[in-house]
Amino acid sequence: MSEIPEIGKISPEIFNELIFPRLGARSEKVLVGPQHGVDVGIVEIGDKAVALTTDPVFIVPEYGWERAAWFAIHILASDAVTSGLKPCFMAIDLNLPMEMTKEQLEIVWDRMHRECQKLGVSIVCGHTARYENCHYPMVGGATVISVGEKDEYVTPKMAKSGDKIIITKGPAIEATGIFATMFPKLMEREFGPSFSQKAQEIFYQMSVVEDALTAVGVGVRDDGVTAMHDATECGIWGGLYEIAQAAGLGVRVEKGRIVVEDCVREICQYFGIDPYASISEGTLIITCRQHKAQEVVEALSRKGIASSVVGELTNLGHGMILIEGGKERKLEHPLVDPFWRAFYDALEKYASMER
Repeated sequence: MSEIPEIGKISPEIFNELIFPRLGARSEKVLVGPQHGVDVGIVEIGDKAVALTTDPVFIVPEYGWERAAWFAIHILASDAVTSGLKPCFMAIDLNLPMEMTKEQLEIVWDRMHRECQKLGVSIVCGHTARYENCHYPMVGGATVISVGEKDEYVTPKMAKSGDKIIITKGPAIEATGIFATMFPKLMEREFGPSFSQKAQEIFYQMSVVEDALTAVGVGVRDDGVTAMHDATECGIWGGLYEIAQAAGLGVRVEKGRIVVEDCVREICQYFGIDPYASISEGTLIITCRQHKAQEVVEALSRKGIASSVVGELTNLGHGMILIEGGKERKLEHPLVDPFWRAFYDALEKYASMER
């Protein structure tokens, strides 16, 4: 029997062993059910496709209340848009720590409200309370609902061998943004003021909402995008493995083709983590029919989003292949994201410097 990882998401083995066999009542209305590496479920309601995704409400006070609230909403919306459908509604549960004040809640909720307004998301129900034994950063949960036509959504099962793989922004966007935001004085001391400021700006790249909606604007299914996955825990390597596995296909990717944002290499090297295996909310993995791949890259570029075609999906028998320095090796899922241990070690070591 597989073991639950020490920290972070459960493994595909645990999911398949414990979760997947027990999914409640069966329904023919479920078009896309729970799958490891798939960010949404999709159901048929009337003549519409309705995509749902759920995640913790993630509030980190050290980011500053405004930034923390922005990030909380974009984590939720980023999963929703991987369906190819625009988010419309949200249900949210806030189980707040006892120490949270009315003033702090007002700042957080006002920013959440404003971000939902910008995204066109209506909050339709929820629950808000303070409880003992509730602690930051997981202060509840939320479900985002997207609605569209039944020929508008995408899912990895629509991907085919020969589809091109596009990656936006590159590795470790979230790891870099968080380290830079949490330890600005350390970054300034080690790399200089301009570097520290530039690295902190990466925080607001930790969203794939614009990436995904721009990509599907080119076309979907046989006319464009076939699947999308937000490279969160275990980063690009984990995300690539998961989207290929969900599609039932192999993958062939060239590491050297993946775009890398400024400051990422330096920060990841400083904290001793592999950027390609590290958490990267804001990095979107897209599979796309070959004839539309360049058009998707160009559309993203017009929005100021860096991206590149990095490889393609292959027949399952070809396996998961990563090309690095002209040599092929097996692409393996990292299983445990190196960010978390490095982050908590850094908090213990450097927190006093930031006070």
